[in-house]
Amino acid sequence: MGDPEIGGPEISDQGSDRGPRRHTLRWMASNPRMKIRFAGNLAIVLLALAGLGGHAQTKLQNAAEKMHWVKLSPQDDMADSRRLDMDGGSLEVDVAPGKLDVGEDAVLSHIETAAAAIVAYFGRFPVGRARILVVPVPNRGGSPQGTTWGNRGGFQGFTRLRVGEHTTQQDLDQDWVTTHELVHMTFPSQEDDHHWIEEGLATYVEPLARVKTGELTAKSVWTDMVRSMGQGEPRPGDQGLDHTHTWARTYWGGALFCLEADVEIRRETGNRKGLQDALRAIAAQGGTIDQEWTLEKTFTVGDGGTGTHVLTNLYAAWKDAPVTVDLDKLWNELGIHRSENGLVFDGTAPLAKIREAIAGGK
Repeated sequence: MGDPEIGGPEISDQGSDRGPRRHTLRWMASNPRMKIRFAGNLAIVLLALAGLGGHAQTKLQNAAEKMHWVKLSPQDDMADSRRLDMDGGSLEVDVAPGKLDVGEDAVLSHIETAAAAIVAYFGRFPVGRARILVVPVPNRGGSPQGTTWGNRGGFQGFTRLRVGEHTTQQDLDQDWVTTHELVHMTFPSQEDDHHWIEEGLATYVEPLARVKTGELTAKSVWTDMVRSMGQGEPRPGDQGLDHTHTWARTYWGGALFCLEADVEIRRETGNRKGLQDALRAIAAQGGTIDQEWTLEKTFTVGDGGTGTHVLTNLYAAWKDAPVTVDLDKLWNELGIHRSENGLVFDGTAPLAKIREAIAGGK
């Protein structure tokens, strides 16, 4: 049976025994993060990486240069089909029939930008075979809306991206959902009680990945964290992340866990490793959205990538009990201070180097 909205195989919003359930972003408010215009040419990525060390810059430059589009014969009922080949995998993009004021090429360039952010963060595209279905939505504008599944139609990751007929270039430039959805593809599917790590991880990693391609500034990312991270703190009656499934604890509580893990990994390793290394290790072992790993296994593999036990120990402490983070103290240690003109970075703070390693900002 086909989905009358998009054509092709029916996709249930609740998932099924044929694959992991979906991740969806249809109702979250627009993110006010600042964005630096990205021209759509992957050579721009290389300029954004100029601040990296020689080895890291060379590795990411090679990955970026391997990204290229291949024109495909459109699938049944599709208006257009392309494939973006990258180091590590490929991303097939099918465009359903419908009007897009901004033009199809602008949407494809935006998807390329999001994929470049994933490559920049992970060093390669971690999903061997992925697909995005672009669905034009009549009489609608604003940012795209995304829903992502694992193991659909022969693809390890599948995202349905709904783009309004009247969506503008500015809407695309300010969009964070597309990258957020691709981050979901890079992590194993979890049980419902662990939905917080799936959404929290995507919330945390998305801006850090986009900093690496020059889409966002370090100041804008830290400003958003300082403004929003407190939403993830436990409230009265909280029973730990595995048992408190409010919106704030799912998205920002999960993101707070990731921030705390990132800082602690860097403390323990002398800033040589971070959460990024743990996530790369998970993806390298095949831990992508089409796989249903336990969270214990996932964190064990991640800890192996950093030579620590931070993820395992932090999860043991946070899963069944409310744990509060002294964010004011953490921001001060990272050298992040509020002023009338926005954030000010203190390069002499105890954890200033860790701040710079996570998202930049000198």
